[in-house]
Amino acid sequence: MQFDYIIIGSGSAGSALAYRLGENKKYSILVLEYGGSDAGPFIQMPAALSYPMNMKRYDWGYVAEPEDTLDGRSLACPRGRVIGGSSSINGMIYVRGHANDFDHWAELGATGWRYADVLPYFKRMENAHLGETELRGNNGPLHVTRGPRDNPLHEAFVDAACQAGYAHTKDYNGYQQEGFGAADMTVWKGRRWSAANAYLRPALKRGNVKLETGALVDKIIFKDNRAAGVIFFKGRQKFSATANAEIILAAGAINSPQILQRSSIGDFKLLKSIGINPYKELAGVGANLQDHLEVYFQIECLKNITLNRYLNPLSKALIGAQWLLFKNGIGASNQFETLGFIRSQAGISYPDIQFHFLPAAIRYDGKSASPKDGFQLHVGPMRSHSRGVVHVTSADPKIAPHIKFNYMSHEDDWAQFRQCIRLSREIINMPAMASFKGREIQPSETILSDEQIDSFIRQNVESAYHPCGTLRMGQANDPMAVVDSECRVHNVDGLRVADSSIFPRITNGNLNAPTIMVAEKAADHILGGEMLAPSNQDNFIHPDWKNSQR
Repeated sequence: MQFDYIIIGSGSAGSALAYRLGENKKYSILVLEYGGSDAGPFIQMPAALSYPMNMKRYDWGYVAEPEDTLDGRSLACPRGRVIGGSSSINGMIYVRGHANDFDHWAELGATGWRYADVLPYFKRMENAHLGETELRGNNGPLHVTRGPRDNPLHEAFVDAACQAGYAHTKDYNGYQQEGFGAADMTVWKGRRWSAANAYLRPALKRGNVKLETGALVDKIIFKDNRAAGVIFFKGRQKFSATANAEIILAAGAINSPQILQRSSIGDFKLLKSIGINPYKELAGVGANLQDHLEVYFQIECLKNITLNRYLNPLSKALIGAQWLLFKNGIGASNQFETLGFIRSQAGISYPDIQFHFLPAAIRYDGKSASPKDGFQLHVGPMRSHSRGVVHVTSADPKIAPHIKFNYMSHEDDWAQFRQCIRLSREIINMPAMASFKGREIQPSETILSDEQIDSFIRQNVESAYHPCGTLRMGQANDPMAVVDSECRVHNVDGLRVADSSIFPRITNGNLNAPTIMVAEKAADHILGGEMLAPSNQDNFIHPDWKNSQR
């Protein structure tokens, strides 16, 4: 099995890489994916999003180590094990991140990754059907749409935020992220528009891209300091494939560092401790793990208008039938149709808190939080200072890794989370919500002091499933950087990484969009052509951010 390029992983990044590298039909490309087909309503119906991330068929099933800061709780870390990767099991919420996120990347050593540099790649990948056209793409493979927002709770929540002194933003992916407004989603014609649908299937149709499913990657093999091939298993059989040009690792923030470690690249002390003979020492492999945490701020609704009334078996069957027949109705939206971004306090230049609004009181596992009608905010800080680690515990690729996030290990995280609760409560108590707002399901009106809020957070905080940063991009003189600004692994030829693992720091919001952007830009670096010309578009920063929180 010999190809020009081998891509490990068919997720958000891997699918986009296959599409872009395969545009030139002179190249042969192999995509290795351990998972299988994404066919069926559990993945393709947007409203069914709670199902695939809780199904062993589609999820790696990772669980992080217990956290002392969270009363010893171990949080799930779902990762897509299916074509399309995590874009096939995620919430389909589309957030680019704030412009300042990428300027900060450049400050940390990711030269050429400023907002001006990455905006053209966001525009190239998008086919945005709403939003500010001068800042949005309209000809890319990735359809970005908005839900109908016909539940009155959506507008009531935005109105309440405005009454509290926050802005209404027409497009948080455009000029102004700060504020509240309609959410973008990767849904097209009523279907989940995953990376598999947007990128991989069109790439496979060209004939020069081969997809190998059921392929569990063991390790990358090297010859004369160059990545030469990949060893993988299909069932009990071992296979190898060689790359004439390059190997691109796109297995995600949890699996990519594992594959490098099994390939003898990483911290020497760790590798030796589990019987792996070290090849290249890069101490940053598996370090710098970051995530977003959130709490579900849940309120009973005084009117019978929320999605909770559809959680019975008959209603679910009718919704599913309508979607199967017509691809419309409640099943055709992820229901996260309103988002908000605010600053937690004066002196912070751009948003550091995100809100998802959902007209239901429900958990990610699909279980109701209340026997009555309810609605909820998913709210959490965007830029935690806590950092974790991922590392293999065995040379066997079937053995799950050690994942330790060190959630809430920095004292600033607690103050930010308390602000999330108090600012949420303030918005919910505005007049626009008065006719809808019942009792607080959680945290409950009795949770008021710092100590009470901290206890609620320890017992109830959940991951937003946004791991990143474990193979950080940076300069060669940075001892913790793993790849350079062109996504090449330091000190090795013919090997790159292009996925969320290379983020120097986590971005504002959900990570699917910036992950695909990384792959789009990496493809141009790999092909060696000219990069897209930098943009001169400006972005909004509150004029009085030094003195005003809103």
